[in-house]
Amino acid sequence: MVRSSTIKRKTKETDIQIELKIDGQGKSDVSTDIPFLDHMLDLMTKHGLFDLKIQAKGDLEVDAHHTVEDVGICLGQAFRIGLKDKKGIKRFGYSLIPMDEALAMISVDISGRPHLFFEADIPAERIGNFDTSLVIEFFHALVNHFAITLHIKLLAGRNAHHCIEAIFKGLAKAIDMATQVDSRVEDVPSTKGQI
Repeated sequence: MVRSSTIKRKTKETDIQIELKIDGQGKSDVSTDIPFLDHMLDLMTKHGLFDLKIQAKGDLEVDAHHTVEDVGICLGQAFRIGLKDKKGIKRFGYSLIPMDEALAMISVDISGRPHLFFEADIPAERIGNFDTSLVIEFFHALVNHFAITLHIKLLAGRNAHHCIEAIFKGLAKAIDMATQVDSRVEDVPSTKGQI
């Protein structure tokens, strides 16, 4: 079974198309017109070993908020739909990722229940033209539309770029772990019988 999806979302604020292949090779073709977000999504794809294509246009003349949030919405939908019935997945994933002086701890449960715990004091308000307060907005959107529980805790870090990069790499590894198929699991990994 090919676990993939295509998502299209067009509003008065953004126009986004995403193609996701969960069981990929880490290939990315990402264009959001927000260079820092492109960088984070590229490295997330590489370390999560899925294939991702994103074409996004947004009202950047206002600011980057709508584009960042809507890319998070679409990526969450892409993962949720791409996982099909979720039979056989490991469901849980975690990582502890260093990026020089930064250290991020990430834990994921593909639970069907959206919840975000985000404890990360990013030590700068901007990285180039990127507003670092948008990082949590991206994760809120991703979590709500992927329907996962996601815990993010930044344990150390002085450089904002390193901190955010550690978080995105950590998320990639945790999602990769959680979405892997375990041959011992014949059904959905839940005592409820569904996720």
